[in-house]
Amino acid sequence: MTAAASLRERAATFGLTVEEYDLLVERVGREPNALEAAIVGAMWSEHCGYKNSRPLFSVFPTTGPQVLQGPGENAGVVDIGDGLGVAFKMESHNHPSAVEPVQGAATGVGGILRDIFAMGARPFAVLDSLRFGNLDSPRTRFLLHGVVEGISHYGNAIGVPTVGGEVTFHPSYQENPLVNVMALGLLKHEDLAKGTMGAVGNQIVYVGSRTGRDGLGGAVFASADLSDASGADRPAVQVGDPFMEKLLLEATLEAIERGLVAGVQDMGAAGLVSSTCEMAYRAGLGVDMDLSKVPTRETGMVPMELCLSESQERMVLVPVPGREEDLLDLLAKWELDVVVIGSVAAHDRYRLFWQGEVVCDLPVDVLNEAPKYTREGVESPEIRAARERDLTDVPVPADLSEVLVTLMGDPTIASKRPIFERYDHQVMTNTVVVPGAADAAVMRVRGTTKGVAATSDCNPRFVYLDPFVGAAAAVAEAARNLACVGATPLAITDNLNFGNPHRPEVYYQLQQATRGIAEACRALNTPVTGGNVSLYNQYNERQPDGSVRTVAIHPTPTIGMVGVLPDVERRATLALPEGQHVLYLVGDHAADVGASQYLETVHGLEAGRVPALDLALEKRVQDAVIALIRAGHARAAHDCSEGGLAVTLAEMAVAGGLGLTVKVDAAGRADALLFGEAHSRIVVAVPVGHEEAAEALLHEHGAPFHLLGFVGGEEVAISLPRHDLHLSVPLPRLQDAFTRPLREALA
Repeated sequence: MTAAASLRERAATFGLTVEEYDLLVERVGREPNALEAAIVGAMWSEHCGYKNSRPLFSVFPTTGPQVLQGPGENAGVVDIGDGLGVAFKMESHNHPSAVEPVQGAATGVGGILRDIFAMGARPFAVLDSLRFGNLDSPRTRFLLHGVVEGISHYGNAIGVPTVGGEVTFHPSYQENPLVNVMALGLLKHEDLAKGTMGAVGNQIVYVGSRTGRDGLGGAVFASADLSDASGADRPAVQVGDPFMEKLLLEATLEAIERGLVAGVQDMGAAGLVSSTCEMAYRAGLGVDMDLSKVPTRETGMVPMELCLSESQERMVLVPVPGREEDLLDLLAKWELDVVVIGSVAAHDRYRLFWQGEVVCDLPVDVLNEAPKYTREGVESPEIRAARERDLTDVPVPADLSEVLVTLMGDPTIASKRPIFERYDHQVMTNTVVVPGAADAAVMRVRGTTKGVAATSDCNPRFVYLDPFVGAAAAVAEAARNLACVGATPLAITDNLNFGNPHRPEVYYQLQQATRGIAEACRALNTPVTGGNVSLYNQYNERQPDGSVRTVAIHPTPTIGMVGVLPDVERRATLALPEGQHVLYLVGDHAADVGASQYLETVHGLEAGRVPALDLALEKRVQDAVIALIRAGHARAAHDCSEGGLAVTLAEMAVAGGLGLTVKVDAAGRADALLFGEAHSRIVVAVPVGHEEAAEALLHEHGAPFHLLGFVGGEEVAISLPRHDLHLSVPLPRLQDAFTRPLREALA
C-alpha cells in the first residue's frame, strides 16, 4: 500500500470524506501530505467552511443604510449615529460544553469577545442563550452548574457585563446542550478594523498566549456527532485565561486606535491556520510562515499541533508598513508574547516552513473554498403528523388558576435570577436595564443621549413543528423584545443550531428556517450581519441490544438582535409601575393552543399548528409600542410569548410587586385566550390620563388593541365573561412558583 493510498483511507481522521480527499487531490494536482490533509480537513469542516449551510445563506438580506459591516468579517457592525457603531456577533460552544461545561462555556465567552475587539470595538456586553435537558436530571444540573460557572468565571474576570440571554429546558438537549454567546462592542467609525493582510511584504505578527495542545481538532470535533466516546475528546476543549485576554484586548484596541495595524484576526476555530489563511484570502495574497517561530508552552510540539491548536487568547496582527517597531513596542508594554512568524507574499500560496523545509504548500483559495452541498430536504412524517394533529379533544382543565401557577413554575418560563445573579451585569456602569427587568437589556452610550438594546431569542418548539414560521417568529419576537424597551431594531446575528444535515429531515429544517429568517428580516428591516452555524447537534446513544438511537436537538436558530434608543431615558421595563395605570393588549387575542408551552407542560403534547405570523401586523404593533414608550405613554411593556397572555400578566405583576384586574372579553377556548401563544402581542401599562393620547397613537399606527383592565391589588385576577370564568391567584403564590425551580437547581 502506498503512502498516498493509506492517507486516502485515513481521510476521515482528518475530517474529510474519501470524495473530499479525491477533490482535494484534483484541485491541488497532487497527493497532499498528512499536515496538508489535516489543514484542509479543518478548513473544510462545517464549523469553518459552512459547506452544508452556505448555499442556503443567499436568501439573507445583508445590506442597509444601518450596516457598516456585513457578513464575512469577525463581526457585523451597525451604525447608531454620532459617528459610532456597534459590533456584534453570536457564536456557539456546544460540543465543548457537553464534555467539559466549565471550560467549554468560559472559552465560548473568550472567543466571541475576541471577535468583537478584532473589529476595533471595545466589548461592553455579553448575552448567553442556553439550552439544557430536563431540569430534574442529574446530568442537566451538572451541565447547568458548570456552564453558569464558566460564563461567570470568564465574563466577571475580564470585566465585561453579562446583561441578558435566555434559558430553555427540553429533553432533546439532554446530552447535547447549547451554549450560544453573543457579544457587543462600541467603536468609532474610523476605528473599524478588518481581518486582512494588507500588502505584499507586510509582516505577520503572533501575539498573546503561547500555543499548547489544548483545543486540538476543535473545529472538526464541533462538526461531528457526539457519541458515547465524546468524553475522550476533552483535549479538543480549550482552557481559557481571562486575565491574559484582558491584556490582549487592551493592546489590540490601542494598536488599532493608534493606526498601527493593517489587519487583525482572532485565532479561533482551527487556530493559526484559519486566521492566517482567511486573512490572506480576503487580501487575495499568499503567506510564508515559519512554524518554528511560534511560541509554545509545551515541549516537543510538531507542525500539526502548532497549526491546529485552538489555545485561547491569541491574535494575528499585520503591522502598517513602517510602523512595525511601534507595534512591537506597544505589545511588549502589555507583556504579551510577540513574534514575527511570517510575511505576506505576492504568490497565492499558503506556505508553511518547519526547520528550513516546506511542510505545507497549498493554494489559498483551495483552503477557503470548501465544497458546497445542496441536499434534498424532506419533512419528517412524524413531525408533520404532530403539527396536523386535531386538538379539539384536548380538555380544558377545570382549574385554570392552577394551570397559571404550574406554568409560572415551568423551568423554561420560571425566573432565571438564580443564574444571572451570579454574573456581574453592572461592571462598566453602563447597564441601565438589568437581566430579568425587561424583554431586552439596555446600555447607555456615554457622551450621548443614546441607548443600545440587545436580546437573543428562539422558541425551539415552534421551529420543530414548523421551521419556516418558527424561525421567522424568532426574528419577530427578538424585534418585539427590543420594541418593548423602546428601541428600534437594527440588525441580527444568528446562531443556527441543528442536527446532522445529512439526514433529510434535518436539512429540511435548516432549509426552511433560513427562508423564514430571511422573510422576517426583510419585513422588519433587520439585515443579517453575520453569525454562526452549529450542526451535528445530536447524540448517538447505544441501546441495550447494541443498536444506536440518534437523539437530535430541536432545531434552534437563535436570533441575536441589536437596537437603538435615541433617548435612553425614554424606555420601558416589564414591571407594573406604581401609581394608577391601565393595561392594554396591543394586538389581538389568541385563538388556539397549538404549539404552546401550556400544551406541552399541562397536557404533555408537542403538537398543533404554530400560530400564523402576519409580519405586516407585527411591524405595526412594534412601531406603535415604540411610539407609545417614546411619547411617555407607556411605562411598562412585555410581549406575549411562552405561556401566553396570562403568564405575561403574571410576570409583569411579580416583577412590579403589584396585582392587576383584567377582563378578556373575546371568543374562543378559555385556555387558548389565557395561554395561547399568538404572535404580535404586547401588553402595555399606560398612566391614567394618557389613555386618549395612547389610543390615538395606536390608531395612527394601525395597531389593533384591547383595553384589559387596571393595575392594583395583591393578586392577579383575570375574568373571561363569555365563559363565566374568573381566575384569582395571590401574588406571593405566583412569586414562589416563579422563583423556586432554578433556585433549587442551583442550590
